[in-house]
Amino acid sequence: MRYGFWAPVFGGWLRNVKDEGMAATWDYTRRLCQRAEEIGYDLTLVAELNLNDIKGVDHPALDAWSTAAALAAVTKRLELMVAVRPNFHQPALFAKQAANIDQIAGGRLSLNVVSSWWAREAQSYGLQFDEHDDRYGRTAEWLEVVDGLWREPRFSFSGQRYQLDDAICEPKPVKKPVIYAGGESEAAKAMIVAQCDAYVMHGDEAPAVAAKIGDMKARRAAKGKPPMTFGMAAYAIVRDTEEEARAEAARITTLDPKAPGFANFDQWVAGTELERELKVQEYSVSNRGLRPDLIGTAAQIRGRIEAYEAAGLDLLLLQMSPQYEEMERFAAAVIGG
Repeated sequence: MRYGFWAPVFGGWLRNVKDEGMAATWDYTRRLCQRAEEIGYDLTLVAELNLNDIKGVDHPALDAWSTAAALAAVTKRLELMVAVRPNFHQPALFAKQAANIDQIAGGRLSLNVVSSWWAREAQSYGLQFDEHDDRYGRTAEWLEVVDGLWREPRFSFSGQRYQLDDAICEPKPVKKPVIYAGGESEAAKAMIVAQCDAYVMHGDEAPAVAAKIGDMKARRAAKGKPPMTFGMAAYAIVRDTEEEARAEAARITTLDPKAPGFANFDQWVAGTELERELKVQEYSVSNRGLRPDLIGTAAQIRGRIEAYEAAGLDLLLLQMSPQYEEMERFAAAVIGG
């Protein structure tokens, strides 16, 4: 298993905890990433949102790509998986920018291609927001342009959304960055199978993840493409006893009626007590991070990770809070345990 972590560009991951002791600052992000590669982490995912959807839209959120460029210069081993949303980036200019960052990083850049989901954010910045399947149509064309510029000395393109005439991208990346993407619709899966190298999923139980991996492997084989790798988001809490870990999980899922967005959430919650409990978890921690249940002692968590490895998972993308201290604990107890 490879171990990645989300760079805390939003100042934390918990909607019910106001101050997690991990400010959305360059200094914190730099110190965290430098320490992470020393203690066994393989990768950081730098999310791209201009508005903070965790702490509230008026709270700070670091820019993904300037942060990535800075991290490229101050880290040595860490893979930098940086999220990119095609409707926010003209592809030819992006290809140039990303190639330069990969040169700074010595070939450690990878992309997490996200077909934007937040209409309000796009509208706030005066950007086009495509409807669902159109978003994947844009992403497919956008990836063609980026790949062509990274591959060819000169590249021309005439598409529905983008046109290039004899464009040049030099220097090129040290090596072609790995393209990660996620999505559960047919449009998303078709695009990912055809054009990406790795499939990333929201958190889920091991049998559900095994089924998703099996489906994507079959789709990939039918296209005659090389095998993909597979990653999943998860929130981790490791403690000396299960009781301590469960107490921490209860603390972070205790709803805060004063938190931004709580009123909308309260209207959204309905149904049975089980449904409410699941929705509380998914509101409290993003990307369905609590579903994998990486909560307990080191031995319990290692056992659950083994089940994901057996399901075909290659990469865990971890969230923790407070991240610096909890990543130290997880590395000592689980990665090196």
